Amino acid sequence: MQNDEIKSFDDFPKEIIDSGSSIYEVIRVIDGKPLFLKEHIVRLENSAKKANLKLWISKEDIKKKIFKIIDLNKCYVGNIKFIFNYNSKNNFLLYFIEHHYPSKDNYENGVKTILFFGERHNPNAKIIDNNFREKVDIKIKEKNVFEALLVDRNGNITEGSRSNVFFVDNEKIFTAPLEQVLPGTTRQIIFELCKKMRINLVEKKIDYRQINNFDAVFISGTSPKILPVSYIDDVKFNSSKNDIVLKIMKSYDERIHQDIENFDL
Repeated sequence: MQNDEIKSFDDFPKEIIDSGSSIYEVIRVIDGKPLFLKEHIVRLENSAKKANLKLWISKEDIKKKIFKIIDLNKCYVGNIKFIFNYNSKNNFLLYFIEHHYPSKDNYENGVKTILFFGERHNPNAKIIDNNFREKVDIKIKEKNVFEALLVDRNGNITEGSRSNVFFVDNEKIFTAPLEQVLPGTTRQIIFELCKKMRINLVEKKIDYRQINNFDAVFISGTSPKILPVSYIDDVKFNSSKNDIVLKIMKSYDERIHQDIENFDL
């Protein structure tokens, strides 16, 4: 969908995304319902504020357009991306994108990751940056890993290239401070779940040279949900067997079920 016009993917104006400024969200669809839609729209509004941009479509209209695309495609499981593009003429784009969900083996045994020394221009806002994305994707493919964890100029691990990252030490969980990362919807829900379960979750700068000190690591995001990490470079973790990680995984899956069951059409 471009603005109010339905188009086939072949006719989709992909060049628009590369011109002007764009903010976006990716939402997971389960059973024909957009997961955590309210939270995603709040984050979209925050991205717009941080980039000094205004949204010209209401929350209710975004919701209607999402359901229209779901119904037209008869696609009830997948990921939808919607973009506000600011140029000489503003454009709203909404479409299904290719998705890669972790396998059962990934959840049971964890995934390999690498460190990538680089940082986003504005980590707090979900702004399209194709050059940065391409550099990270090349390294991920070259190393044959699931994700790259970003290290800033001060040597701190901030987040994954498509995820947030958490470190477990005994009964405590640590993650980078909010000002250093994209405030992911899944990240926000993890904070809520930890508070409910009385698990101590601390925002703290994580020096990449100290990763050996942690018992477990997991990443979070729209597609991976809560995903244990088995390696960061050559450092091994038994994250998929860690009690704290398993509790978070179970609790998050229950929260997904609640959100889908209670979704207000």
